[in-house]
Amino acid sequence: MKNFAFVFPGQGSQAVGMLDAWGDHPAVQETLKEASDAMGEDLGKLIHEGPADVLAMTVNTQPVMLVAGVAAWRVWRAEGGALPMAVAGHSLGEYSALVAAGSLTLAQAAPLVRFRAQAMQDAVPPGTGAMAAVLGLSAAAVVAGCLEAQSSFGAGSAEVVEAVNYNDPVQTVIAGSKAAVDKACEVLKAHGAKRTLPLPVSAPFHSSLMKPAAEKLKEKLAATPFAAPQIPVINNIDVAVESEPDRIREALYRQAFGPVRWVECVGAIKARGIDTLVECGPRKVLAAMVKRVDPSLTGAALFDPATLAEVKALLV
Repeated sequence: MKNFAFVFPGQGSQAVGMLDAWGDHPAVQETLKEASDAMGEDLGKLIHEGPADVLAMTVNTQPVMLVAGVAAWRVWRAEGGALPMAVAGHSLGEYSALVAAGSLTLAQAAPLVRFRAQAMQDAVPPGTGAMAAVLGLSAAAVVAGCLEAQSSFGAGSAEVVEAVNYNDPVQTVIAGSKAAVDKACEVLKAHGAKRTLPLPVSAPFHSSLMKPAAEKLKEKLAATPFAAPQIPVINNIDVAVESEPDRIREALYRQAFGPVRWVECVGAIKARGIDTLVECGPRKVLAAMVKRVDPSLTGAALFDPATLAEVKALLV
């Protein structure tokens, strides 16, 4: 069998009916029940019926994406799939990775990510924060452009814009106050960016503006029992593998207002002798990124019975 890792996506991959293709698979039904019981609401109904705008609300997106990733993981294991050599998750997906690794139970993780989402939503008033994807520039050029844009507001200004998601060598997401993000998009286009795409999100995730949310999250993390992961989990904020619960908590706290270093995470996975990354989630977002990060790697996705069969065949 090939050396492989499982990776879990964050917000943006959700869709109404995203678990329907699994039918009544026991692993999926058990996952939905466990998370719904922990949350005190019917997540299966929300995922199946939507509507899409309700599913896209941060406070709903984070728990349903957790559930979708864990459901695919549990199907894999229930169908005889081997353990991966490592796991990782993009942003919110890190919580799914920790559940897969046995560091958190799903019943612990579901209310935790709902709390995280609400804290993030509350940290910045609606309409005052923004995010944008910058295409066609190196990460270093994006960082420099953000500094230029922010400095244009003058010393002491509250306007902030930062690189927050390093998705592939020429795709970096920026976030911050709306005026500063808009200015950075202008600057980066002038510096040669092919495109700057505003993202339909409700808060400037992973920017320093999320620090108030992170402080609330820190208290919640401290009250949540963590176990040592049974599979190495490569975290976003340090691109490191931690086994001590307090160090895992600290990394999750800093991740809330620090960048997702995904390019480096993929590199760290490769450095462990892994050549295939399997995305557990409803689409192929991370799987598609793999080739853009490193053409020598293989990306695959696992989200329904057909892709389950494809992944099994791929890994033999």
